[in-house]
Amino acid sequence: MSKTNPISNQIYLDLPNDMYTPLTPKRVESPTLLALNHDLLKSYGLDCEWFEDAEGINYLAGNGDYSASNPIAMAYAGHQFGHYSPLLGDGRAHMLGQLKISDEQYVDVQLKGSGRTPYSRGGDGRATVGAVIREYLMGEAMAGLGIPTTRTIAILSTGENVMRDYQMVAGGIQARTASSHIRVGSFQYAYAKNGESGVKALADHLIQYHYPELSERDDKYPALLEAIGIRQATLIAQWMLVGFIHGVMNTDNMSLVGETIDFGPCAFMDEFKASKVFSSIDRESRYAWNQQANIGYWNLSRLAETLLPLFDSDSEQAIKIAEARLQTYVSTFQETFQQGLKAKLGITSDNELAKDLINSALPTLEREGIDFTLFFDALTRHAIGESDAELLLLFSTPDVGQAWLSQWKQVRDSSEEAVKAMRQANSALIARNHQVEKAIDDAMERNDFTLFHRLAEALKTPYEVSQQNRDLQAAPEPQERVLRTLCGT
Repeated sequence: MSKTNPISNQIYLDLPNDMYTPLTPKRVESPTLLALNHDLLKSYGLDCEWFEDAEGINYLAGNGDYSASNPIAMAYAGHQFGHYSPLLGDGRAHMLGQLKISDEQYVDVQLKGSGRTPYSRGGDGRATVGAVIREYLMGEAMAGLGIPTTRTIAILSTGENVMRDYQMVAGGIQARTASSHIRVGSFQYAYAKNGESGVKALADHLIQYHYPELSERDDKYPALLEAIGIRQATLIAQWMLVGFIHGVMNTDNMSLVGETIDFGPCAFMDEFKASKVFSSIDRESRYAWNQQANIGYWNLSRLAETLLPLFDSDSEQAIKIAEARLQTYVSTFQETFQQGLKAKLGITSDNELAKDLINSALPTLEREGIDFTLFFDALTRHAIGESDAELLLLFSTPDVGQAWLSQWKQVRDSSEEAVKAMRQANSALIARNHQVEKAIDDAMERNDFTLFHRLAEALKTPYEVSQQNRDLQAAPEPQERVLRTLCGT
């Protein structure tokens, strides 16, 4: 392995010129590497040395030579909380290029917080150290849980301060990787800007790099909508099964390769509440936990609107094709979520008693105010053979807990296979909001990254928690509860 820059190519240059603006990142004063994701780089087959040297650090901070990779800022539109914005785009991000992982696989490398672009809309184009820490940890949490996600290869301090909430705070940059940064909003922009030709170019790009199995099909464009829907339905079901709330499921934040992207005011639930909202800007609960599947369908419908000209020249027939393909999203979500919930409960049968318990499980958690993750972890450990004491403590009274447990024992599958599936479905550790916020506060206020590094390491193996990390499992004390989370700007 060599110590040369592995980032090159720029596959997005094949798209119509309107879809991006060639632009290099803005230089910063004195960049410092705060964290490097060694495991992620190794999974890409890359040596970490270049990223730790001055050349690599400067490159990821905006101070490098970018002539080989031709950085761009991408243009897209989008519905934000249901309201259409014709031009959004990368307001504080630069696509450096791609890492070539294999002959047919590329991984985007994008900087966030790397300076103003034509799409900044009055913003300063920068990020805070706190924002890049949050995205790093949430990406690692998702990856550890086996949920498709964008991830961070490095976070850096810029050596400069930025103004947030009327005070100066440390500026940061994140180097993010993703299979693709094409969003629903990318198609909305292409449709508005160039009509059918722009949408076709974007769809062909997506098929070439991410859905090559569709390339020879006569119905490849309707099949693309269906394939995107399958990935998105599976992703949202996975989110909900671990109590995750994205917080800003705008069409410009919906990846078309089925990866979690744009961690802003996102969070994992503590106590279960179906209508739970964390985002400080979601005042009408549009993106609550129990609305995410519906919003996924709504977003895909906006994508389908742009694809209609590629489906059929007759608009009515094109709509019928779209509606039929979108039904796969509905059935995929329902099947994935239901099977996932059964696995979490250790239930494999479909008799009426089992159905009743499955249907009443989450309402019971809400009525009892029980912590989502602690409940399923305690239930799993009891299924493995541990005492039911911790589980019963989660209920309002032991009698209520014993009554529920008695029902569960009547329908659970005690086989080794079912218990193993429970463990794989129920994590012992999540990125708790209060722990993430404390890690951010420690870093921002005291330059102490101890908790950040502990969390980053522990979240890699959320189904097995070491004795020294048991405290990371705990639900927040009343004074530690995080009620609202902010966008990562």
